[in-house]
Amino acid sequence: MAHFKYIGRSKKGERVEGVVESNDRAGAVRVIESMGHIPVSVSETTKTVKQEADGGKRFKFELGFKRKAKMKVQDLLLFSRELSDLVASGMTIGRALHTLAARKDESAVGQIVTILRDEIVQGTSLSDALELFPTTFSSLYVNLVRAGEASGNLPGALENICIHYERVHEAKGKVVAALVYPMIVLIVGGLAVIFLMAVIVPKFAVTFDEMGAELPGPTLALMAISNFVTRYGIIVAAVIFAGVIGFKKWVSHGQGQKIWHRTQLRIPILGDIITANAYAHFSRTFGTLLRNGVSVLPALGIVQKTIDNVVISSEIGKARERVTDGASISKPLAQGKIFPRLLIDMLAVGEETGDMAGCLTHITRRYDAELDRMVRTCTTVLEPLLLVFVALIVGAIAVSLLLPVLTLTDNLHI
Repeated sequence: MAHFKYIGRSKKGERVEGVVESNDRAGAVRVIESMGHIPVSVSETTKTVKQEADGGKRFKFELGFKRKAKMKVQDLLLFSRELSDLVASGMTIGRALHTLAARKDESAVGQIVTILRDEIVQGTSLSDALELFPTTFSSLYVNLVRAGEASGNLPGALENICIHYERVHEAKGKVVAALVYPMIVLIVGGLAVIFLMAVIVPKFAVTFDEMGAELPGPTLALMAISNFVTRYGIIVAAVIFAGVIGFKKWVSHGQGQKIWHRTQLRIPILGDIITANAYAHFSRTFGTLLRNGVSVLPALGIVQKTIDNVVISSEIGKARERVTDGASISKPLAQGKIFPRLLIDMLAVGEETGDMAGCLTHITRRYDAELDRMVRTCTTVLEPLLLVFVALIVGAIAVSLLLPVLTLTDNLHI
């Protein structure tokens, strides 16, 4: 089939352009009209649909006029669920995307849906069209769709994608929820301490100087700290900010990232939460890929890219290299001594029975339950610890301020 570049007008009168596939020019005009556009000029081109889309977007991005559209996590979940429901109801994928695009949404979601619809109308497969937006659709997402297309069960693949991402989002939500209250306590406590040191303590210092009182050691230390905060607080804040930025850059890649991620795994409670979440994510993603017809080695490669912790991710990569028969993975994973014995044993049982996907479902349930338990433990332990910590600091400041007052009162009684 030939490729035709067109320039036209949308129903709103806006200028549109692109590339379509057709046997001849008349067929190209019909395709353009089926997209709801009025063709102004149609000419044959050597560029394919995908090349035109890639080239145009890259040019706009590099000049800084337009960034490539990207869906948020919530938008991706909603889009996947709606597309799955429409396809499951009997619609073709092209008609389903046209239905979603008909909403005339001007957001990133609307732009992506419109481009996907145009690609499908022009003969591109859904998996290939999704690859135009790698920041929105991960390799896991694309490969699940491709496996569904190959097996002829795209509705089932889309449903599995929805279930998978909803569960992943739910697991992340549990971890975030466990950290919300401790962070609030730390922020409020920190602001209270800063207010005391920068505003309240200096006022007491002036009063004590006017009274000529002899201050005890704790109060003198408190005054010195308050004086330092009021004089150099901005500089200290700038140094801390620069340190945080530098630390984030150091742990974002290379050796620093490995050291930081390995350290995270050794922190009590936090390390248990990270590992339980990683194991649940590994088994859920791996099982979803296997159920959709993806073979073991490609599935391991996709799973490796979806694990956030580089220590666990690199171990999956090493296990993938050690797999020799293309099916048995329990022994290669056991050699790394990162994955727990229980997970390895359950995988071995799945290999023996030939029901690896079912076995991975049981592993997912096991570590989802473990994650829930760890989150509850984290919340139960951290909340009182942080409250006590903040109370001790505020109490120490209050006692240090009251000591001179008590001393003066005792002297007056004498």
